[in-house]
Amino acid sequence: MLLVLGAPSSTVFLAAVTAYNRRRPRRECNVGGRWAIRDLNWPSSLWTPELQHRHDPSNQRSFRRGETGKKPEERAPRRSVEAPMPGEVRPEQRGQNARDLAKPGCTRRRSWRFQIEQHGLGPRVYFLGRRWHDWHLGGLILVALGFGVVTGVMRDRFVAVLIVLIVVWLITKDWRDLTAKRRDTAAWRLGLHRLPYPLRTFRRADPLPALTAVAAAVIALADLASAVTPNVRWRGHALSQIEAVHELSVFHALAVPTAAILLTSAYYLYRRRRRALRLAIAALVALALFNLLKGLDFEEAIGDLGVAALLWWGRSSFYVENEPLDRRTSLRRAPIVIAFGLLVSFLVVAFAAHTAPLGTILRETGDLLLWWQGPIHFHDELGHVDLAVGLLGVGTLAAAAFLVFRPLAAPRDLPDPKARALARQLVHEHGHDTLAYFKLRSDKRYLFSDDERALVGYRIESGVLILSGDPVGPEDALPELLTNVASFAERRGLRIAAVGASSATRPLFEQLGLRSLYFGDEAIVDTASFSLEGRAIRKVRQSVNRLEAFGYRCLIADVGSLDASVVAEAEAATLRWLGYAGERGFSMALDADIASHEETLLVLARDEHGELRGVLHLVPSFGRSAVSLSLMRRHPDSPNGLTEYMIVKTIEDLRERGVKEISLNFAAFARLLHSPDGVAERLARRLLQVADSFFQIERLYRFNEKFNPRWEARYLMHEGALTLPRTALATLWVEGQLPKPPPLRPKTRRRAGSAAA
Repeated sequence: MLLVLGAPSSTVFLAAVTAYNRRRPRRECNVGGRWAIRDLNWPSSLWTPELQHRHDPSNQRSFRRGETGKKPEERAPRRSVEAPMPGEVRPEQRGQNARDLAKPGCTRRRSWRFQIEQHGLGPRVYFLGRRWHDWHLGGLILVALGFGVVTGVMRDRFVAVLIVLIVVWLITKDWRDLTAKRRDTAAWRLGLHRLPYPLRTFRRADPLPALTAVAAAVIALADLASAVTPNVRWRGHALSQIEAVHELSVFHALAVPTAAILLTSAYYLYRRRRRALRLAIAALVALALFNLLKGLDFEEAIGDLGVAALLWWGRSSFYVENEPLDRRTSLRRAPIVIAFGLLVSFLVVAFAAHTAPLGTILRETGDLLLWWQGPIHFHDELGHVDLAVGLLGVGTLAAAAFLVFRPLAAPRDLPDPKARALARQLVHEHGHDTLAYFKLRSDKRYLFSDDERALVGYRIESGVLILSGDPVGPEDALPELLTNVASFAERRGLRIAAVGASSATRPLFEQLGLRSLYFGDEAIVDTASFSLEGRAIRKVRQSVNRLEAFGYRCLIADVGSLDASVVAEAEAATLRWLGYAGERGFSMALDADIASHEETLLVLARDEHGELRGVLHLVPSFGRSAVSLSLMRRHPDSPNGLTEYMIVKTIEDLRERGVKEISLNFAAFARLLHSPDGVAERLARRLLQVADSFFQIERLYRFNEKFNPRWEARYLMHEGALTLPRTALATLWVEGQLPKPPPLRPKTRRRAGSAAA
């Protein structure tokens, strides 16, 4: 209720500002420093061409009196910031107070007139020689309320409480501007003010969908109640002079399903569906007309048109596109669902009142679907047939709405050979991250930049678009790529997350509006400094010596140089040793198809009889001298220490090849296990130790620690605390750490067509 009543104050304020800006040109102060787009790293959508021209120092004009008509060479030299005019108060003398500064480096306007200035952070209002904020407006409303209470004008407690809530909302949304330290650190929005994210489209009416969803639901319920209640007597008498009485009941009847449609669309307004926006505006306009024709209900009609105008004003915030209404999907299925619901409702009434005439049964069915009392009265065990039919109608309407308002689906086809070849080329050219090669998994889809110089690998689970590690490509192409990712996700109503993001790319993801959560560490061993000498590594040394004494030997070679039968033997063995556990991995592992990656390394450990006992699979990092461990398997009956033996032999072989680093297994929350800081992290360590029996968290960390690695942090990037549980569940599903419930209907996976965008 607070949002419904409080938002119009800010909305009217912004509308007045916009109208004033269009009507009257303003002068810009011309003192030194400017806020350039490159300085703030804002998206260009915040800056109109006029603003960009004005804030370009090379295009600045002098507005001093008497010089506006002179040629540039005839004007007096422009004074610098270091040479203030007599009596001018410098910004540093004012403590950089944004209340006195229109822009950094510019002095405040001293005019007492009402002035409005356009700015990238939002319109700025000046009056009586000072700048006014939203919290000033809230304070003035509070003062006016206090005056009304003291003078006895305001006596309605309910209205007074609502006004206080509006004041609290205005102050809360503008809390950054309450202090000089945080002032001008956020952009104006209908909701809480915040800085725009450089890689995402900034919309000042972005919180509008939630607000209008509540407003539409309230309006729909009010109109529904008005439609099923008698008219006000004097209004009904006035209407009877214009239209017949039976026509009033027609508009009452039409208002009921229209209000039900509006109520159904409220949820999809909250989900930012574009088709729901159009339907809600049409329903609100129709309800306004019905309210006037059924009982001169001006109050409801004004509310309907007000919410419709608010929806139209903030229509850019409804950016989720819907599936096209073609014969193959919603246009065919929605009418079938509605017809089926009507048929079932008719059959229920027909069986319950089998002795009634057909016309009476049809009328009773229609009345019960509209939640009206029909001509038939059910008793005893059939006393709740009316409730059953009404709920059946609500369910039918909800199912049809789900089909009509479904968001645009993501591509289901796996990448075609052309897209895979481009992805492999980009990984070869720019895959310097140790996780870059894992984007070539066969179950990943790709999004490319417009110039096809950068890519991300992704999967979609539970409405979350999960990116695999860092994007691949030159640094100058990554911002455009992530902007495309944001647009792709917004059009389909998806949340964005990234699994295994590095510290270097973390700031780039934060410019996309994502927040970071420490996810774990990657264990990286330096092959040059690795040694089996010393007490700390004695257990690994003993395992290597024991297995060599047993006659074990390792073969380390490129997959492309091995015979196809040897690779097939390794693939079959890994699947057989895995058993029914299922393959795991998404961001830090390849799939079981080893033969298709000829540039990778395969490590085969055989016993004294030549039987295959262990397999390691490693992938290259093309931009650095490093490899990453992808797969690690051993025979269940092999002796302990076989994995350590294979890793040591691999490190020694890589050292001879000139490879400097090897990335071992990823250890989730390794820092919390080996060096917790504070009570909260120590408590988290205890919980991780308990969870180790399910997810092998501490055991994997202890195994990696044997090789004295260097730990590099990895992060889970997510959109916020509210979406974190959903993102975490989707991440566990794609990584294979939790079994995913089977779908209600199996989906066919098609390989024709490209999933690249």
